[in-house]
Amino acid sequence: MQNTVKSSVSFDGVGLHSGQPVRMVLHPAAPDSGVRFRRTDVADLDPVVPARWDAVVPSSLCTLIANEDGVSVSTIEHIMAALAGLAIWNVEIEIDGPEVPIMDGSAAPFVAGILEKGLTAHPAPSRTLRVLRPVEVRDGAAWARLEPASMLEIDFRIDFADEAIGTQTRALNMANGAFVRELCDSRTFCRQSDVQAMRERGLALGGTLDNAVVFDGAEILSPGGLRHADEPVRHKMLDALGDLALAGAPLLARYTGNRAGHAMTNRLLRALFAAEGAVERDDCDAFVRGKLPGVGVHRGDLHWLA
Repeated sequence: MQNTVKSSVSFDGVGLHSGQPVRMVLHPAAPDSGVRFRRTDVADLDPVVPARWDAVVPSSLCTLIANEDGVSVSTIEHIMAALAGLAIWNVEIEIDGPEVPIMDGSAAPFVAGILEKGLTAHPAPSRTLRVLRPVEVRDGAAWARLEPASMLEIDFRIDFADEAIGTQTRALNMANGAFVRELCDSRTFCRQSDVQAMRERGLALGGTLDNAVVFDGAEILSPGGLRHADEPVRHKMLDALGDLALAGAPLLARYTGNRAGHAMTNRLLRALFAAEGAVERDDCDAFVRGKLPGVGVHRGDLHWLA
């Protein structure tokens, strides 16, 4: 079975970096069509940008994809995580600007909006990507690895000097609704010392204490504090799921990230597909299909809405 959205789902917000209003609408798509963004504000160039690992272009603070005409969509990691966490691999996304709305800084609004409308399952075979041997990339103390596993697992470690963050680790089997229950409401975060520097570079113009967790040494500046004691590492896992979703199908692998970010996860996918015999496409059997991320999720899993 392959999921798509049952009917169109709209999201209105602002871009985190641009601060500009943006509307994004998800539409049902046919099996094996993948995830595609369509820029409705583009008329004289190809407006369609495929959400694939090989469409990613360098960007320091988010995941940005572009097509051959240079038409781009940025900050796609949260909506991609929501789709993967709901087992949606086919959807057409209309967007009227170059940046996905930041919403509350997590994937929760996307998950809730999609589940409110419902999902449609097509009878086409579920396809997976099975990792057959370890692949790793490094950059100084940061590294990321994919290795064989029967189901997608994410293991992450972060280490910040700020006392309110410090060193955090978490590991999670992503089967079924684990993403929805454990990760999707965790918000993007930054340090107060970075905010002014980003704004001087014309970035984070739409960032507020309502759509990001801001830390200043031992203090948490955002009203209400944290949603989880380890919210930063959970958000890094959310980002990783969204970036891994650019593989185009569920990965059967264990992902381990140590201080890894968007660029490193994309480097890892590029290394995976470049390594001979490291991955194979598979029509999964009923047992595996029943445990894929997002399979069987329902509104009762949205405990964080209470």
